[in-house]
Amino acid sequence: MQVILGAGGAIGNDLAKELKNYTKKVRLFSRNPQKVNDDDELFKGDLTNKQNVEDAVKGASVAYLTAGLPYQALVWERQWPVIMKNVLSACKKHKTKLVFFDNMYMYNKEKLSPMTEETEVNPPSRKGKVRAQIAQMLLNEAQSGKVEALIARAADFYGPGIKNSVFNEAILNNLKAGKSANWFCSVKHKHNFTWTPDAAKATALLGNTENAYGQVWHLPTVQAIPMHEWIEITANTLGVKPKSIVAPQLLVKIMGVFNPLMREMKEMLYQYDRDYDFDSSKFETVFNMKPTPVDEAMKRLV
Repeated sequence: MQVILGAGGAIGNDLAKELKNYTKKVRLFSRNPQKVNDDDELFKGDLTNKQNVEDAVKGASVAYLTAGLPYQALVWERQWPVIMKNVLSACKKHKTKLVFFDNMYMYNKEKLSPMTEETEVNPPSRKGKVRAQIAQMLLNEAQSGKVEALIARAADFYGPGIKNSVFNEAILNNLKAGKSANWFCSVKHKHNFTWTPDAAKATALLGNTENAYGQVWHLPTVQAIPMHEWIEITANTLGVKPKSIVAPQLLVKIMGVFNPLMREMKEMLYQYDRDYDFDSSKFETVFNMKPTPVDEAMKRLV
């Protein structure tokens, strides 16, 4: 049996489907778990509750931490260290392997092109500092031999059926509604996105590969292209004109006075004012798995 801690969301549903290739039973743990496979075991609880997490992990050979918290630095600072501490404690107690589904916020903003598993950790944002802290908590335990664990790291998302993707919300949904795509800072800089079905497939594979543990892995992600090309590919697939509106940094900062989401976006603008190239060649070479081509993914997404 394998358990998803923080089931549902951008990655959890696809991951639940993929895990059926490796285990007969999948347990889904969240505040309001919903079945993905007919025989999923549902476990209701809170990741900030130590006993809930211990009960959820008990009996599992592998635990996947895929939780997503509200996009607020203060919430991350309060809750993420507690969650990671609870999960590590439970995995050590029950001798359960741990796969942590992570992002790239901890990397040095001056070294985003390319980003590899060896890129310097020097987060420029509050949210990035939290991600660096909890990733190091995991790596410390793994390196000491107290738990078998790995980090599966993704770039920004795009994919079917997800609601917390900047790409889906700002580009796809706007173009689909006959509006202009929205983006930040510039559409000239290169950017890439991780296709969520690829991320789920690769995460399940890592969790069930013995020699993958003790390492950081970048999940398969297509090569970076200028953002205007992403907008053009999306518009062409939809059969609409590739219109776009770019919000400069100053406007985002002004909007942040009135809009909570824009307030949280201010510290992340460095990801949009330069090339952003998330390199997954290590994973692709070891596992001989290539990311889904953009044109194919876009047809499925649309």
